[in-house]
Amino acid sequence: MADLFSFDFLVNLAIIAVALIFLNLASDVVIKYATKVAAISKLGKTSIGFTLISLSTTLPELTVALSASLSAGAALSIGNALGSNIFNISAILGIGAVIFGLKIYLSKRNRGAPVGDNNIIPKFGTSELSNIEFGLFVASIVPLALIYVSTQASWIVGLVLLIIFGAYLYRLSKVRITTAEADVEVTIEERGKLKQYALFTILGALGVVISANFMVESAITIATAAGVSQQVIGATIVALGTSIPELTIGVKSILRGHPNLALGNIIGAAFFNTTLILGVTLFVPVLIGSPLSLNMDVYLNLIIFSIIINTFFWYFLSRKKITWKEGAVFLTIYALFIITTLTAGL
Repeated sequence: MADLFSFDFLVNLAIIAVALIFLNLASDVVIKYATKVAAISKLGKTSIGFTLISLSTTLPELTVALSASLSAGAALSIGNALGSNIFNISAILGIGAVIFGLKIYLSKRNRGAPVGDNNIIPKFGTSELSNIEFGLFVASIVPLALIYVSTQASWIVGLVLLIIFGAYLYRLSKVRITTAEADVEVTIEERGKLKQYALFTILGALGVVISANFMVESAITIATAAGVSQQVIGATIVALGTSIPELTIGVKSILRGHPNLALGNIIGAAFFNTTLILGVTLFVPVLIGSPLSLNMDVYLNLIIFSIIINTFFWYFLSRKKITWKEGAVFLTIYALFIITTLTAGL
Protein backbone atom coordinates (compact mmCIF):
# COMPACT_ATOMS: atom_id res chain seq x y z
CA MET A 1 0.00 0.00 0.00
CA ALA A 2 2.94 2.31 0.65
CA ASP A 3 4.08 1.90 -2.94
CA LEU A 4 0.59 2.87 -4.09
CA PHE A 5 1.03 6.38 -2.71
CA SER A 6 4.52 6.83 -4.14
CA PHE A 7 5.82 9.70 -6.23
CA ASP A 8 4.72 7.88 -9.42
CA PHE A 9 1.19 7.61 -8.02
CA LEU A 10 1.05 11.35 -7.36
CA VAL A 11 2.42 12.13 -10.82
CA ASN A 12 -0.20 9.94 -12.51
CA LEU A 13 -2.92 11.46 -10.34
CA ALA A 14 -1.76 14.93 -11.44
CA ILE A 15 -1.80 13.81 -15.09
CA ILE A 16 -5.40 12.63 -14.71
CA ALA A 17 -6.40 15.97 -13.13
CA VAL A 18 -4.73 18.03 -15.89
CA ALA A 19 -6.17 15.74 -18.60
CA LEU A 20 -9.65 16.28 -17.16
CA ILE A 21 -9.20 20.05 -17.45
CA PHE A 22 -8.07 19.79 -21.08
CA LEU A 23 -10.87 17.29 -21.78
CA ASN A 24 -13.40 19.84 -20.57
CA LEU A 25 -11.88 22.71 -22.56
CA ALA A 26 -11.49 20.67 -25.75
CA SER A 27 -15.08 19.41 -25.63
CA ASP A 28 -16.28 23.01 -25.28
CA VAL A 29 -14.32 23.91 -28.42
CA VAL A 30 -15.91 20.99 -30.32
CA ILE A 31 -19.46 22.00 -29.42
CA LYS A 32 -18.88 25.72 -30.07
CA TYR A 33 -17.41 25.34 -33.54
CA ALA A 34 -19.36 22.25 -34.64
CA THR A 35 -22.63 24.17 -34.31
CA LYS A 36 -21.18 26.95 -36.47
CA VAL A 37 -19.95 24.48 -39.10
CA ALA A 38 -23.41 22.88 -39.16
CA ALA A 39 -25.11 26.23 -39.73
CA ILE A 40 -22.66 27.54 -42.34
CA SER A 41 -22.39 24.30 -44.35
CA LYS A 42 -26.15 23.57 -43.99
CA LEU A 43 -25.28 19.95 -43.23
CA GLY A 44 -27.11 20.19 -39.90
CA LYS A 45 -25.88 19.42 -36.40
CA THR A 46 -26.82 15.75 -36.66
CA SER A 47 -24.77 15.31 -39.85
CA ILE A 48 -21.78 17.18 -38.41
CA GLY A 49 -21.94 14.98 -35.32
CA PHE A 50 -22.32 11.94 -37.60
CA THR A 51 -19.29 12.79 -39.74
CA LEU A 52 -16.80 15.41 -38.57
CA ILE A 53 -16.96 14.67 -34.83
CA SER A 54 -17.54 10.90 -35.06
CA LEU A 55 -14.65 10.39 -37.44
CA SER A 56 -12.37 12.23 -35.00
CA THR A 57 -13.60 10.55 -31.83
CA THR A 58 -13.41 7.03 -33.29
CA LEU A 59 -9.66 7.41 -33.87
CA PRO A 60 -8.88 5.26 -30.77
CA GLU A 61 -10.96 2.40 -32.19
CA LEU A 62 -9.37 2.87 -35.65
CA THR A 63 -5.90 2.79 -34.09
CA VAL A 64 -6.79 -0.44 -32.27
CA ALA A 65 -8.20 -1.92 -35.51
CA LEU A 66 -5.10 -1.13 -37.61
CA SER A 67 -2.73 -2.36 -34.92
CA ALA A 68 -4.76 -5.53 -34.35
CA SER A 69 -5.06 -6.27 -38.08
CA LEU A 70 -1.30 -6.07 -38.54
CA SER A 71 -0.50 -8.17 -35.45
CA ALA A 72 -3.08 -10.98 -35.59
CA GLY A 73 -5.14 -9.37 -32.85
CA ALA A 74 -8.42 -8.98 -34.72
CA ALA A 75 -10.40 -10.48 -31.83
CA LEU A 76 -9.51 -7.48 -29.65
CA SER A 77 -10.60 -5.01 -32.34
CA ILE A 78 -13.95 -6.72 -32.97
CA GLY A 79 -14.71 -6.84 -29.26
CA ASN A 80 -13.68 -3.21 -28.85
CA ALA A 81 -15.88 -2.03 -31.75
CA LEU A 82 -18.99 -3.92 -30.60
CA GLY A 83 -18.43 -3.01 -26.95
CA SER A 84 -18.00 0.67 -27.83
CA ASN A 85 -21.32 0.66 -29.69
CA ILE A 86 -23.13 -0.74 -26.66
CA PHE A 87 -21.51 1.85 -24.40
CA ASN A 88 -22.11 4.77 -26.77
CA ILE A 89 -25.85 4.19 -27.03
CA SER A 90 -26.75 2.83 -23.60
CA ALA A 91 -24.35 4.64 -21.27
CA ILE A 92 -23.99 8.00 -23.04
CA LEU A 93 -27.66 8.46 -23.86
CA GLY A 94 -28.60 7.05 -20.47
CA ILE A 95 -26.31 9.37 -18.52
CA GLY A 96 -27.21 12.37 -20.69
CA ALA A 97 -30.97 11.81 -20.36
CA VAL A 98 -30.85 11.23 -16.59
CA ILE A 99 -28.65 14.27 -15.88
CA PHE A 100 -30.71 16.45 -18.23
CA GLY A 101 -33.91 15.32 -16.52
CA LEU A 102 -32.42 16.08 -13.09
CA LYS A 103 -31.26 19.50 -14.30
CA ILE A 104 -34.73 20.38 -15.59
CA TYR A 105 -36.39 19.10 -12.40
CA LEU A 106 -34.15 21.12 -10.08
CA SER A 107 -34.39 24.25 -12.24
CA LYS A 108 -38.19 24.25 -12.41
CA ARG A 109 -38.65 23.18 -8.80
CA ASN A 110 -36.55 26.11 -7.61
CA ARG A 111 -38.78 28.45 -9.62
CA GLY A 112 -41.94 26.75 -8.38
CA ALA A 113 -42.89 25.83 -11.96
CA PRO A 114 -44.34 22.50 -13.15
CA VAL A 115 -41.55 20.06 -13.99
CA GLY A 116 -43.09 19.18 -17.38
CA ASP A 117 -41.19 17.31 -20.10
CA ASN A 118 -37.45 16.59 -20.21
CA ASN A 119 -37.29 14.93 -23.62
CA ILE A 120 -33.84 15.05 -25.25
CA ILE A 121 -35.06 14.01 -28.72
CA PRO A 122 -34.98 17.19 -30.84
CA LYS A 123 -37.07 18.08 -33.85
CA PHE A 124 -35.10 16.60 -36.73
CA GLY A 125 -34.92 17.87 -40.27
CA THR A 126 -35.95 15.29 -42.87
CA SER A 127 -32.38 14.71 -44.07
CA GLU A 128 -31.05 14.46 -40.51
CA LEU A 129 -33.62 11.83 -39.55
CA SER A 130 -32.71 9.70 -42.57
CA ASN A 131 -29.03 9.85 -41.53
CA ILE A 132 -29.86 8.60 -38.06
CA GLU A 133 -32.15 5.84 -39.32
CA PHE A 134 -29.62 4.50 -41.84
CA GLY A 135 -26.72 4.70 -39.39
CA LEU A 136 -28.71 2.86 -36.74
CA PHE A 137 -29.89 0.27 -39.28
CA VAL A 138 -26.30 -0.56 -40.27
CA ALA A 139 -25.16 -0.63 -36.63
CA SER A 140 -28.02 -3.05 -35.88
CA ILE A 141 -27.79 -5.45 -38.82
CA VAL A 142 -24.00 -5.91 -39.05
CA PRO A 143 -23.48 -7.52 -35.60
CA LEU A 144 -26.30 -9.98 -36.33
CA ALA A 145 -24.87 -10.81 -39.76
CA LEU A 146 -21.43 -11.53 -38.27
CA ILE A 147 -22.79 -14.65 -36.57
CA TYR A 148 -23.43 -16.26 -39.97
CA VAL A 149 -20.15 -15.20 -41.62
CA SER A 150 -17.67 -17.98 -42.31
CA THR A 151 -13.99 -17.38 -41.66
CA GLN A 152 -13.15 -17.75 -45.36
CA ALA A 153 -15.64 -15.04 -46.37
CA SER A 154 -14.75 -12.54 -43.65
CA TRP A 155 -12.52 -10.48 -45.94
CA ILE A 156 -15.40 -10.08 -48.41
CA VAL A 157 -17.61 -8.78 -45.61
CA GLY A 158 -14.83 -6.37 -44.62
CA LEU A 159 -14.58 -5.06 -48.18
CA VAL A 160 -18.37 -4.60 -48.40
CA LEU A 161 -18.37 -2.70 -45.10
CA LEU A 162 -15.62 -0.35 -46.32
CA ILE A 163 -17.55 0.29 -49.56
CA ILE A 164 -20.70 1.08 -47.54
CA PHE A 165 -18.68 3.46 -45.38
CA GLY A 166 -17.22 5.34 -48.35
CA ALA A 167 -20.45 5.44 -50.36
CA TYR A 168 -22.55 6.73 -47.48
CA LEU A 169 -20.07 9.43 -46.52
CA TYR A 170 -20.14 10.61 -50.14
CA ARG A 171 -23.95 10.65 -50.11
CA LEU A 172 -23.97 12.49 -46.80
CA SER A 173 -21.67 15.20 -48.15
CA LYS A 174 -24.27 16.02 -50.84
CA VAL A 175 -27.22 16.48 -48.47
CA ARG A 176 -28.11 19.95 -47.18
CA ILE A 177 -30.75 21.06 -44.69
CA THR A 178 -33.15 23.84 -45.59
CA THR A 179 -32.98 27.28 -44.06
CA ALA A 180 -36.12 26.49 -42.08
CA GLU A 181 -34.41 23.47 -40.50
CA ALA A 182 -31.36 25.45 -39.38
CA ASP A 183 -31.48 26.67 -35.78
CA VAL A 184 -28.23 28.64 -35.45
CA GLU A 185 -27.74 32.12 -36.90
CA VAL A 186 -24.39 32.96 -38.47
CA THR A 187 -23.10 36.34 -39.60
CA ILE A 188 -21.76 37.15 -43.08
CA GLU A 189 -18.25 37.34 -41.60
CA GLU A 190 -18.63 33.87 -40.05
CA ARG A 191 -19.74 32.36 -43.36
CA GLY A 192 -16.26 32.97 -44.74
CA LYS A 193 -14.64 30.99 -41.92
CA LEU A 194 -16.06 27.53 -42.63
CA LYS A 195 -12.66 25.86 -43.12
CA GLN A 196 -11.29 27.56 -40.00
CA TYR A 197 -14.25 26.43 -37.88
CA ALA A 198 -14.07 22.89 -39.29
CA LEU A 199 -10.36 22.77 -38.40
CA PHE A 200 -11.09 24.00 -34.86
CA THR A 201 -13.76 21.32 -34.51
CA ILE A 202 -11.37 18.57 -35.59
CA LEU A 203 -8.55 19.90 -33.39
CA GLY A 204 -10.95 20.08 -30.46
CA ALA A 205 -12.06 16.48 -31.03
CA LEU A 206 -8.43 15.37 -31.29
CA GLY A 207 -7.74 17.25 -28.06
CA VAL A 208 -10.53 15.26 -26.40
CA VAL A 209 -9.06 11.99 -27.72
CA ILE A 210 -5.51 12.85 -26.59
CA SER A 211 -6.68 13.97 -23.14
CA ALA A 212 -8.67 10.76 -22.75
CA ASN A 213 -5.63 8.72 -23.75
CA PHE A 214 -3.48 10.37 -21.04
CA MET A 215 -6.23 9.68 -18.51
CA VAL A 216 -6.46 6.01 -19.49
CA GLU A 217 -2.69 5.43 -19.44
CA SER A 218 -2.34 6.99 -15.99
CA ALA A 219 -5.39 5.11 -14.68
CA ILE A 220 -3.91 1.82 -15.93
CA THR A 221 -0.62 2.59 -14.18
CA ILE A 222 -2.42 3.34 -10.89
CA ALA A 223 -4.66 0.25 -11.20
CA THR A 224 -1.68 -1.98 -11.94
CA ALA A 225 0.18 -0.63 -8.91
CA ALA A 226 -2.91 -1.38 -6.82
CA GLY A 227 -2.82 -5.01 -7.93
CA VAL A 228 -5.86 -4.93 -10.23
CA SER A 229 -5.77 -7.76 -12.81
CA GLN A 230 -5.18 -7.10 -16.50
CA GLN A 231 -8.55 -8.68 -17.34
CA VAL A 232 -10.43 -6.27 -15.12
CA ILE A 233 -8.38 -3.32 -16.38
CA GLY A 234 -9.15 -4.28 -19.99
CA ALA A 235 -12.86 -4.71 -19.35
CA THR A 236 -13.24 -1.44 -17.47
CA ILE A 237 -10.57 1.24 -17.90
CA VAL A 238 -9.55 0.43 -21.50
CA ALA A 239 -13.12 -0.22 -22.68
CA LEU A 240 -14.32 3.02 -21.10
CA GLY A 241 -11.25 4.93 -22.26
CA THR A 242 -11.93 4.52 -25.99
CA SER A 243 -15.44 5.92 -25.45
CA ILE A 244 -14.55 8.87 -23.19
CA PRO A 245 -14.51 11.29 -26.19
CA GLU A 246 -18.06 10.36 -27.21
CA LEU A 247 -19.18 10.39 -23.56
CA THR A 248 -17.79 13.86 -22.88
CA ILE A 249 -19.04 15.48 -26.09
CA GLY A 250 -22.37 13.62 -26.02
CA VAL A 251 -23.38 14.48 -22.46
CA LYS A 252 -22.20 18.10 -22.70
CA SER A 253 -24.01 18.58 -26.01
CA ILE A 254 -27.26 17.37 -24.45
CA LEU A 255 -26.86 19.64 -21.43
CA ARG A 256 -25.98 22.63 -23.67
CA GLY A 257 -29.16 22.19 -25.70
CA HIS A 258 -27.61 20.51 -28.77
CA PRO A 259 -28.99 16.94 -28.62
CA ASN A 260 -28.78 16.70 -32.44
CA LEU A 261 -25.00 16.93 -32.11
CA ALA A 262 -24.94 14.22 -29.44
CA LEU A 263 -27.23 11.82 -31.32
CA GLY A 264 -25.32 12.37 -34.55
CA ASN A 265 -22.01 11.68 -32.78
CA ILE A 266 -23.28 8.57 -30.99
CA ILE A 267 -24.92 6.98 -34.04
CA GLY A 268 -22.10 8.15 -36.31
CA ALA A 269 -19.58 6.45 -34.02
CA ALA A 270 -21.70 3.27 -34.09
CA PHE A 271 -21.84 3.46 -37.91
CA PHE A 272 -18.07 3.97 -38.17
CA ASN A 273 -17.40 1.11 -35.74
CA THR A 274 -19.55 -1.29 -37.76
CA THR A 275 -18.29 -0.22 -41.20
CA LEU A 276 -14.84 1.41 -41.08
CA ILE A 277 -13.46 -0.29 -37.94
CA LEU A 278 -14.85 -3.79 -38.61
CA GLY A 279 -14.11 -3.35 -42.32
CA VAL A 280 -10.44 -2.62 -41.63
CA THR A 281 -10.27 -5.46 -39.09
CA LEU A 282 -11.72 -8.05 -41.49
CA PHE A 283 -10.15 -6.88 -44.77
CA VAL A 284 -6.61 -5.69 -43.97
CA PRO A 285 -5.30 -9.13 -42.82
CA VAL A 286 -5.95 -10.50 -46.33
CA LEU A 287 -3.84 -7.70 -47.83
CA ILE A 288 -0.84 -8.71 -45.70
CA GLY A 289 -1.33 -12.43 -46.37
CA SER A 290 -2.72 -13.35 -42.96
CA PRO A 291 -6.43 -14.15 -43.43
CA LEU A 292 -8.49 -14.26 -40.25
CA SER A 293 -9.53 -17.38 -38.40
CA LEU A 294 -12.23 -16.32 -35.96
CA ASN A 295 -14.91 -18.00 -33.90
CA MET A 296 -17.75 -15.48 -33.81
CA ASP A 297 -19.54 -17.47 -31.10
CA VAL A 298 -17.28 -15.84 -28.49
CA TYR A 299 -18.93 -12.50 -29.32
CA LEU A 300 -22.45 -13.83 -28.79
CA ASN A 301 -22.99 -11.81 -25.59
CA LEU A 302 -21.82 -8.61 -27.30
CA ILE A 303 -24.00 -9.28 -30.35
CA ILE A 304 -27.10 -10.05 -28.26
CA PHE A 305 -26.75 -6.85 -26.24
CA SER A 306 -26.06 -4.84 -29.42
CA ILE A 307 -29.38 -6.07 -30.83
CA ILE A 308 -31.22 -5.41 -27.55
CA ILE A 309 -29.96 -1.86 -27.11
CA ASN A 310 -30.52 -0.97 -30.78
CA THR A 311 -34.08 -2.34 -30.61
CA PHE A 312 -34.87 -0.17 -27.61
CA PHE A 313 -33.28 2.82 -29.36
CA TRP A 314 -35.41 2.23 -32.48
CA TYR A 315 -38.51 2.11 -30.29
CA PHE A 316 -37.67 5.29 -28.38
CA LEU A 317 -36.87 7.14 -31.61
CA SER A 318 -40.16 6.03 -33.16
CA ARG A 319 -41.95 7.55 -30.14
CA LYS A 320 -39.70 10.64 -30.46
CA LYS A 321 -39.14 10.52 -26.74
CA ILE A 322 -36.11 9.90 -24.52
CA THR A 323 -36.55 11.25 -20.98
CA TRP A 324 -34.85 10.28 -17.73
CA LYS A 325 -37.06 7.18 -17.64
CA GLU A 326 -35.77 5.92 -20.99
CA GLY A 327 -32.28 6.94 -19.82
CA ALA A 328 -32.72 4.71 -16.77
CA VAL A 329 -33.69 1.83 -19.08
CA PHE A 330 -30.50 2.34 -21.10
CA LEU A 331 -28.35 2.38 -17.95
CA THR A 332 -30.07 -0.76 -16.62
CA ILE A 333 -29.33 -2.60 -19.88
CA TYR A 334 -25.68 -1.49 -19.73
CA ALA A 335 -25.41 -2.65 -16.11
CA LEU A 336 -26.79 -6.06 -17.13
CA PHE A 337 -24.27 -6.18 -19.98
CA ILE A 338 -21.36 -5.52 -17.59
CA ILE A 339 -22.64 -8.11 -15.10
CA THR A 340 -23.11 -10.84 -17.72
CA THR A 341 -19.72 -10.06 -19.31
CA LEU A 342 -17.85 -10.26 -16.02
CA THR A 343 -19.81 -13.34 -14.92
CA ALA A 344 -18.94 -15.11 -18.16
CA GLY A 345 -15.27 -14.62 -17.32
CA LEU A 346 -14.64 -12.19 -20.17
